[in-house]
Amino acid sequence: MTGHIGIVGCSAEGAALCYKTICVEGSALLGAHAHPEVSMHTPSLSLYEACLERGDIEGVGDLMLASAEKLALIGADFLISPDNTIHQAFDYVAARSPLPWLHIAEVVVAEAKRRGFRRTAILGTQWLMASDVYPDKLKAQDIEWMLPDAAERVEIDRIIMEELVASSFRPVSVRFFQDVIGRLKDQGCDAAILGCTEIPLITDDGNSVLPTLDSTRLLARAALARAAEGAAVSG
Repeated sequence: MTGHIGIVGCSAEGAALCYKTICVEGSALLGAHAHPEVSMHTPSLSLYEACLERGDIEGVGDLMLASAEKLALIGADFLISPDNTIHQAFDYVAARSPLPWLHIAEVVVAEAKRRGFRRTAILGTQWLMASDVYPDKLKAQDIEWMLPDAAERVEIDRIIMEELVASSFRPVSVRFFQDVIGRLKDQGCDAAILGCTEIPLITDDGNSVLPTLDSTRLLARAALARAAEGAAVSG
């Protein structure tokens, strides 16, 4: 029997892509139309935004823990959050959580290490790009990183928070991400971390001049692998 995945949602598009990836790709591990049991809890995105705006990381963590408690009560075995930004509260949450978690940046950086990348671009919300969520994990693996410039970070954040989370996918925004990634490639980056779970909806290996590290799908696949371990043990 497979493990029961609990998804702590934040923004709808990212959570939906993660959930869909688990369900669609589960068949490769478990057989046609099969996937692990999955449950998700998502408070209002506005609650997370309010905490982030005032720098209340413990408040972010308390929202995550409230979801964790609900998911534990309905039988989840472990938890993931397909939202990079709120991982700023991960240490606070992990110490208090009723269930174990996978860390999205650890999953992404492990893939960067496996593929031999040496200098990655980090793209995400302003909150994420100003945080240590990725730098701490990259540093531990001796991988360098770069950020877009200040003006680019403002526009990336605007596109994410005004467009992508609201299911608006504009060609002009796709081109903007392409231009930013192209400039970072010229500065020596060899991969781009899509460090917001909505960015993969408009940017991927097909339209990026750098290989992309899709945080949403990488986390979903790591959760699938962990859940499938339960099937291997019980089998």
